[in-house]
Amino acid sequence: TAFALHAAPKPNVLFILCDDLRPDALGCYGSKHVKTPHIDRLASEGVRFADTFCTTSLCSPSRASILSGLYAHTHGVTNNFTEYPNSMPSFPSVLHDAGYATAYFGKYHMGENNDEPRPGFDRFVTHKGQGSYFDTEWNLNGKERKVIKGYYTTVVTDLAMDWLKQQSTEKPWCAFIGHKAPHSFYTPEPKYEHSFDDVRVPYPATAFQLDDKPAWIKQRLYTWHGIYGPLFEWRKKFPDDRPEAVKDFENMVHGYWGTVLSVDDSVARVRAWLEETKQLDNTIIVFMGDNGLLEGEHGMVDKRTAHEPSLRIPLVVRYPGLGAGKVVQQQALTVDMAPSLLELCSAPALPKSHGQSWVKLVQNGDPAWRTSWFYHYNYEKQFPYTPNVRAIRTDRWKYIHYPHGDGSADKHLSELYDLQNDPGETKNLINDPKLAGTITGLKAELAKLMLAT
Repeated sequence: TAFALHAAPKPNVLFILCDDLRPDALGCYGSKHVKTPHIDRLASEGVRFADTFCTTSLCSPSRASILSGLYAHTHGVTNNFTEYPNSMPSFPSVLHDAGYATAYFGKYHMGENNDEPRPGFDRFVTHKGQGSYFDTEWNLNGKERKVIKGYYTTVVTDLAMDWLKQQSTEKPWCAFIGHKAPHSFYTPEPKYEHSFDDVRVPYPATAFQLDDKPAWIKQRLYTWHGIYGPLFEWRKKFPDDRPEAVKDFENMVHGYWGTVLSVDDSVARVRAWLEETKQLDNTIIVFMGDNGLLEGEHGMVDKRTAHEPSLRIPLVVRYPGLGAGKVVQQQALTVDMAPSLLELCSAPALPKSHGQSWVKLVQNGDPAWRTSWFYHYNYEKQFPYTPNVRAIRTDRWKYIHYPHGDGSADKHLSELYDLQNDPGETKNLINDPKLAGTITGLKAELAKLMLAT
């Protein structure tokens, strides 16, 4: 109850953020092959959000939306090279002002070449760009740069645990662990290198069902972001559309899955420490991905598009005040994280947020919860394989269109999917005359949602 939340000491926040993590690479989201017992345990003791989405499927914009509660066109981090604005509040900076000790460890990825501390954090340990799976050079709170030998997932956990062990029990803390995993170029820890050797991974069926899709999707097949391209260095000679070259795709997926196993080990370590120190039940543990990832669906790899695998992210929250073993089916967004965590910590709200707090939704249900939201992505000249994207997703429908940007008519075919009957988006219904009214309604709702932000 709200009263119990306020009467208790302020909860700690442990925010574990993964990079490019697909929900279906976790046991609790139905993975048949990747065993993640410790992440699954957080879900069984807490809340699993079954339908969580990013509002822009790209690392930096999505991370800025998680911190700020704002869409990318408002926070301004619209690509992977832009810095989070210093003057813009974030939920950690609000918690810091409310008396929390705050720290960030790991991949921050806003401002590609800046590894210096950011405002709002007492301790800030990161690296330039993506970091490496082995022997990353870290900037330790602006004091020194040094290469720390070892596997990234283990090292980032060590760095966070060292700080956590120094925290006083008198003062609440908020700590981020920003994993590199499972971002490309997928390199598992040696002990997990061969975990999936016996699992066959074919190209998804939808890779060969592109006739009713916009032409740019077919054109993407042979590029960096298509299944016949280099596959994040897992294919040395490319493009290669021979059927036997699916082996490179399979190896890539095995590598991706292998990196997730180490993340589960990291979760186990931190959880065990929280239990030993009797802080587990007074800590809000968030386990989340920053954006989705296409893994061969519709012939694509990478993200950026508005198709389901690119949008969907895992979100698990363990905190006794929210209940246990719950599954939330309503659509939650990256922009909901800041308002929700600030409410759970009884901290002041952000001056502006495009998201909603899901605390009431989780505790008692919320009849006013959203039934639609919009997605946007702007073309990047460095990665010219995805056009501008504007989309709306309701509980049943998804409408996607590709505005040219200069006000002229769309040059690409739009897409319409009935997610209730076709969750895999295999059949583009955009030219179905019976659905003309539905399309008109979705276009109007998209315009209204965009106007509201």
